[in-house]
Amino acid sequence: MTKQMAKSALILGLFIALGLGALGLQLGNAAIQVKQYERSVTVKGLSEREVRSDIVLWPIQFTAAGNNLEELYNLTDSNTLKIKNFLVKNGVGTEEITFSSPSITDKSAQQWGSNDKAEFRYMATQTVTVYSKNIEAVQLVMSKLSELGKQGIVFTGGDYDSQTEYIYTSLNNIKPAMIEEATRQAREVAEKFAKDSASKLGKIKKASQGQFSINARDKNNPHIKKVRVVSTVEYYLSD
Repeated sequence: MTKQMAKSALILGLFIALGLGALGLQLGNAAIQVKQYERSVTVKGLSEREVRSDIVLWPIQFTAAGNNLEELYNLTDSNTLKIKNFLVKNGVGTEEITFSSPSITDKSAQQWGSNDKAEFRYMATQTVTVYSKNIEAVQLVMSKLSELGKQGIVFTGGDYDSQTEYIYTSLNNIKPAMIEEATRQAREVAEKFAKDSASKLGKIKKASQGQFSINARDKNNPHIKKVRVVSTVEYYLSD
């Protein structure tokens, strides 16, 4: 009975040893495969487009000064009407023109004890804004604005709020093609890297799409925009 039990235990131990050996071999192969999959390359793909803005936002800011507040408001209203009539006469639609409330500054309240007396007590600032899709027509009107200056309207344009802004609103129309181009370019770079390193390009491990940026192509042509996007893709490599 004892010999039989010893024989059975020996056979059981042998099977256990063989099983552990096979398991160790399988785990070793799996570890090698995992290690191979850890090899990867990260590449970037760029897509750029030049597009024309489809909306122009043109703030026309002017100032007027006086010592009589009522007269100053009347002068501001008169100049505003002149600007509106001028814009409409040159092809800008009335629905594309808006007006802000005039901002009045009392200079006598800002002297802070100075003995210097301002020539005019009140200063009014008014903004007429053009919001239009007809960019070429608006640009033509811009070149004629000096005609109003000759009528005594004092325009200001040095601050940020009075700068002309060109807007591109059709990004969704070109997004899919640009993403496709950036991804394709990234893959071409990865394939070249794999070829140069004597490797094979595998599946995508991780990918991220950068934000689209829209900027003026140059300072002299702010209505022409450069749209840009960068895609980052990480690919597996294998021998």
